[in-house]
Amino acid sequence: MEQRHLGRTGLRVSRIGLGTLTWGRDTDEHDAADQLKAFWEAGGTLVDTADVYGGGEAEYLLGQLIERLVPRRDLIISTKAGSVPDPDRRFDGSRGHLLAALDASLARLGTDYVDLWQIHAFDAETPLEETLHALDIAVSSGRVRYAGVSNFCGWQLAKAATWQLASPGIRTRLAGTQMEYSLLQRGVEREVLPAAIDLGIGLLPSSPLGRGVLTGKYRHGTPAGSRAASDMAPFVEPYLDEAASRIVDAVATAAEGLAATPLEVALAWVRDRPGVVAPIVGARNAQQLTAALSVESLSLPDEICQALDDVSAPVHRYPDQDWSTL
Repeated sequence: MEQRHLGRTGLRVSRIGLGTLTWGRDTDEHDAADQLKAFWEAGGTLVDTADVYGGGEAEYLLGQLIERLVPRRDLIISTKAGSVPDPDRRFDGSRGHLLAALDASLARLGTDYVDLWQIHAFDAETPLEETLHALDIAVSSGRVRYAGVSNFCGWQLAKAATWQLASPGIRTRLAGTQMEYSLLQRGVEREVLPAAIDLGIGLLPSSPLGRGVLTGKYRHGTPAGSRAASDMAPFVEPYLDEAASRIVDAVATAAEGLAATPLEVALAWVRDRPGVVAPIVGARNAQQLTAALSVESLSLPDEICQALDDVSAPVHRYPDQDWSTL
């Protein structure tokens, strides 16, 4: 699998990442092992998790598989901290919470360091410089090799990255930002992606298949056993409207013409967008993951990319585009 640099750093990662959102919940140890082995054998290196996935079980499962199944040196492990199970305060970006969460993650993962540590979300109740100081401490202590953020909007990302760049050698620069990005969700193109490209931050798209909708599985109903038929239905429902249906139909048409699958077409589109380093693909089993990994051999023709761009184009108005043309 092709390797790409994460932002303006020396860290190289596989251009498809393995997501573990369902591990410890819908994906048991056996299926997780099959996924990790298939991913590693395909040349994948970037494995993404978080301290809240499965209530910590995702990290624990991954930790059980490292070394026993795949050498630690062959993996780029990314995890996150900052989300908390508190209905009154969903995110805690305080230095104390973040560093304690990092230590707990390392214990579950059974490793001395993580390659990429990300702030899971912006915490408006904590000064940003305090949150970012936790990244500096984590890197300087050797517990973290590279740092990033997740779910920061454009101004939040730009402010955080600029603060870190203001003291080179003292503060650690942001290597990556993880955001939802797909043909069904192109909101990052307004401000987040331009900021990331300008500041040398690599984008790691989550839900690159539109929460599963871009695979085409919902074109003719809701299959039993799918996310939309489970307690995750509210997660999928926003992408089951008429506008999404038109985009999914276009993806299916492109796939038919290329003798590919809708999954491959949708994933190849986001993988090769400017600023994108590695879409994070989550799967319930190794069969689903293998289907996604087959995208490595697919590059979309320019005319197909343009057609998909057109059918899924978001509305960009003042001040998100050059206002002089309005």
